[in-house]
Amino acid sequence: MRSFRIGRIFGIPIQLDTTLLLVLPVFAWIIGSQVGVSADQLNRVFGLQFDTAALSAGSTPWILGGAAAIGLFVAVLLHELGHSVVAMRFGFPIESITLWILGGIAQLNDQPEDWRQEMLIAIAGPVVSIALGVLAWGAIQVIPTSLDMLQFVVAYLSLMNFVLAGFNLIPAFPMDGGRVLRAFLARNRPFAQATQRAAEVGKLFAFLLALFGIFYNLFLILIAFFIYMGASGEAQRVTMNAAFEGVTVRDIMTPASELKTVGPETTLSELTERMFRERHTGYPVVENGRPVGMVTLEDAQSVREVERDAYNVADVMSDDLATIAPSSSAVEAFETMQSAGIGRLLVMDGDELVGLISRTDLLTAFNIINSTGRIADSRMPASDPTSTLRQP
Repeated sequence: MRSFRIGRIFGIPIQLDTTLLLVLPVFAWIIGSQVGVSADQLNRVFGLQFDTAALSAGSTPWILGGAAAIGLFVAVLLHELGHSVVAMRFGFPIESITLWILGGIAQLNDQPEDWRQEMLIAIAGPVVSIALGVLAWGAIQVIPTSLDMLQFVVAYLSLMNFVLAGFNLIPAFPMDGGRVLRAFLARNRPFAQATQRAAEVGKLFAFLLALFGIFYNLFLILIAFFIYMGASGEAQRVTMNAAFEGVTVRDIMTPASELKTVGPETTLSELTERMFRERHTGYPVVENGRPVGMVTLEDAQSVREVERDAYNVADVMSDDLATIAPSSSAVEAFETMQSAGIGRLLVMDGDELVGLISRTDLLTAFNIINSTGRIADSRMPASDPTSTLRQP
């Protein structure tokens, strides 16, 4: 789903995912349809005296539901800002904060591997939520009972902030509690191993949550899926960082002297014949010794087979070159491919093409490093350096 920027706070771009626009009216309807039940709960928890019949009359429930839903996502934004401000204090820039269907995500450009920093960043969000809950509780005490609608919204947000803090502190990675668990485990073991342990706990919790959701609330299955994927993704990221520590693109790439290239004048019929013969699915396009594009099997397939003699590579190639420097880290190459949704990068030293690195090269190197604990040669072998198809 797409997201759009609505502003900046402390220099951090704040984005709304379109899923939030879809789910916000649903949240407002759910809260509004349960105003009577919520009022009874707030009466018991905070010792209030809401008239449930008055709050449930006419359009009042839907006004309360809309206000409470918006207030809830503002509270989520402040929760994420808590993480972000502490992270920036430790020197970790925040790429953005995105509000979406399941709450909010603060996107750090890098992750702390010092357990103390990790713990303080992780705990900051729940601390903000608890503080908001306490402030809202204090506001309840001074709001006149005649303003029962305002008092209801503030009381509801007070309770929900306490619930938000408690839920996030469950030790299920990648939730805040899971990150606290990882920080605790990282005190006396390698960071990658601590991540693996915390991720296993997160996956177990996701399984139990999904099982519970089948019988009680299907929305919990969506949360369980998010937890499971987040735990798996973080474990893979940290494992890859550990494996590729000190490894550069130059160590893994296929050098220019071994690259197979095509010219822009090559017909698509000739291109597909070469692909079949050489078992490659992508080629750098080089003209006068300079790269001018990339062409893949998908590009060739965009033209009907009977017309491929009439088209050449220049007609279908991508001239938006994705490049990386040979001194860049292997992890940076992988992240660049992921963010751009491509399977290969041209390795450029200034204006000179010095090689190509593909996702296949990275996976081959990763498997060898994992099995041997080191790079066996100055350059990792790859059976087909351009064989990785474009990823969605």
